[in-house]
Amino acid sequence: MTPDNRIEAFSTLGEFLKQFSGDKSKNISNDLNNRFYAEFEELVTRVHIHNAWFTESNVRNAIASLAASLDKKQLQSWIAPYRDQLNKQKKAYRVAVIMAGNIPLVGFHDFLCVLLSGNNFIGKLSSDDKFLLPYLSKILVTIEPRFNEFIEFTEGQIKNMEAVIATGSNNTARYFDYYFSKYPSIIRKNRNSVAVLTGKETTQELKELGKDVFQYFGLGCRNVSKLFVPRGYKFDLFYEAIIGYQDVIHMNKYGNNYDYNRTVYLMSTDTTLLDNNFLLLKESNSYSSPIGVLFYEYYDDVEQLNVRLEKDAAEIQCIVSAKGAVKNSIPFGQAQCPGLNDYADGIDTMRFLTGLQNEVVAK
Repeated sequence: MTPDNRIEAFSTLGEFLKQFSGDKSKNISNDLNNRFYAEFEELVTRVHIHNAWFTESNVRNAIASLAASLDKKQLQSWIAPYRDQLNKQKKAYRVAVIMAGNIPLVGFHDFLCVLLSGNNFIGKLSSDDKFLLPYLSKILVTIEPRFNEFIEFTEGQIKNMEAVIATGSNNTARYFDYYFSKYPSIIRKNRNSVAVLTGKETTQELKELGKDVFQYFGLGCRNVSKLFVPRGYKFDLFYEAIIGYQDVIHMNKYGNNYDYNRTVYLMSTDTTLLDNNFLLLKESNSYSSPIGVLFYEYYDDVEQLNVRLEKDAAEIQCIVSAKGAVKNSIPFGQAQCPGLNDYADGIDTMRFLTGLQNEVVAK
C-alpha cells in the first residue's frame, strides 16, 4: 500500500463514522452500512454496560472527534512533512501499542499513526476499552483488505515487537522504561490540563470552559483539572455559567466520587472548600484533581505564571484561556478537540515511527 491508499481507507472510515456522531442519522447507502451500521450502532449504545463511564453521549463525542479528523485533506496535510521518510521506508516494523482506557477510543490516534506510517500494529487494549477499536479495525479491513496483515490485537504477552508505544501512569511508566529498555519506545506518563482565568471572561466563555472540565467526566488528560485565577477572584460567575452541567451528578460513578471526596475534605480542618452540589473547588498547588473536584490556585502576575507553566510543561497536556491570555493556550471549549498533530505528551509519534529504521539499528 502507498500512503495515499492508506489515507483513502481511513477517510472512508471517517465518512462511515460521521453517521454515529450524535444525530444517529443513517445517511450513506452502501455495502459498509449494510454490513456494519446496525451492529456498530448497537455497540455504541451498549458499551456502557461493560464500562459505566462510557455513556452513549461520551462514546458519540469521541466518534465525532475521530470522524472530523479523518478528513482526506487533513490527513494529507498532516503526513506531508513525513512523505520523504515514508517513501524511503524499506520494511514494516512490529510496533506494540499498550493503550489506556480512560476515555472511549483514546488509543485510536496511535492506531492511526502506526498504520499510516506503514508499520504493523500490535495492540494491547485496556480492559476498560476493549470493544470499540477492534470493531473499527474490522471495518477498516473491509474497506482495505491489505490492512489485515498489519493489524493484530493481543491479550497476552506481546512477542516479537521491534518498537513500543505505551501509555500509563507515572508508576507504570517506570515499569515500562525498564521492561522495554532494549526497544525504541515512547513511554507516556500522567499529564493534566489547566485553565487560566483573568476575571474578564464572558458567561459564554465560562460555559465553554465547563465543557473542558466535564466532558468524559474529567477522565482525560486533556480535561481541565485545575484553574489559575487572579488573587481575589470571585467564583460566582463561574458556578453560574456551568450550571448546565449539573446533571453530571446523576451519573452514579461520578456522584459516588463527588460524595467521597466531599466527605474526605470536610473531615479535614485545614481545607477551604467551595461547593455547588456537583463540583468541588479546592485550593491546591497540585495539577491532578480527583473526580468531582477542580483545583484552583491564585496568581499575581501573568508573566510569572507563564514562567511557571513553561517550567512545568512536562506535567501539562494543554492550557485553555481567553485568546492571548497566556502563551501556548487554546480557546475555551477546545481541550477535547485535538488536531492530528496535537501529540500526547508533546512527542511527535509520526516522526518516531517514520524514523524507526535508524532507531532499530541504533538499539
